[in-house]
Amino acid sequence: MPSAVVVLAAGSGSRVGAGTNKVLLPLRGVPVVVWSLRHALEVPDVAVVVLVARPGEEAALSEAVAPHLTSYAGSGGSAPEVRLVTGGATRHASEAVALLALAAEVDAGSVDVVAVHDGARPLASADLLARTLKTAREHGGAVPAVPVQGLLTRDLRALDRGVVGVQTPQGFRAPELLAAYAAAEHDGFEGTDTAACFARHCDLPVVVVASDAGNLKVTWPEDVALVSRLLSPSR
Repeated sequence: MPSAVVVLAAGSGSRVGAGTNKVLLPLRGVPVVVWSLRHALEVPDVAVVVLVARPGEEAALSEAVAPHLTSYAGSGGSAPEVRLVTGGATRHASEAVALLALAAEVDAGSVDVVAVHDGARPLASADLLARTLKTAREHGGAVPAVPVQGLLTRDLRALDRGVVGVQTPQGFRAPELLAAYAAAEHDGFEGTDTAACFARHCDLPVVVVASDAGNLKVTWPEDVALVSRLLSPSR
């Protein structure tokens, strides 16, 4: 069954010190966020990609990414749809907006799992995304993570209590994820990431997908140069 991917690009990126949204910084000749979009479009069962823009940056983001996105054959041989939505004041609010944009497909049963990814993590491969979606489909929720001090738990029900080493993309069964965010809105809860909200409002397990430390997030100015060196020369 087709899946969907949310790519978050609504953060300010103030710590990177570039005077612009960090996902728009050039990385090997294309904006940082384009790498995440391309990886999402390369996954065979991805039917919809929702790109979340910072309020006021919708046009700039669209103009920046459009020239770099070529057609990809998605499920059924059709190219995945890319939708642009305006995010909220917080990460959680942006996630909620993106999930609302997928509600019709989820309600119709045409999308069964959703992955939420930080557009500032350009090294998260299509393979990692595909494995995360597959694991979420099997178990309920899935997050990529790396060992921390030699210890890595496979039961992340208590993510909201502070588990370190967790990355994105994070994948979840779609109906339960939308229900979790509806419940969070009702009780005023805002999680630090998608898994925190899912774990708080859903009884399904969130399990680990093996990742590595190379799945870096662009946060500081030097990260752009580092990520550029780590990108495969073939990309």
